[in-house]
Amino acid sequence: MRVNGKDVALEERITLEMFLREHKYPLDRIAVERNHEIISKSRYGEVVLTEADTLEIVSFVGGG
Repeated sequence: MRVNGKDVALEERITLEMFLREHKYPLDRIAVERNHEIISKSRYGEVVLTEADTLEIVSFVGGG
């Protein structure tokens, strides 16, 4: 699987939500694109990742 341009091996069947939590992504401050499709936060627990997937994970940064 590719995540933000880097190869990442999947050790087991895992949902997007589990992957994000394991890699310490702040779920409330990110947007995820999987295979050129934006995934809504409500679907993170339903989407099962595969080795063929490409993820782009973007963090929102506040400031002023």
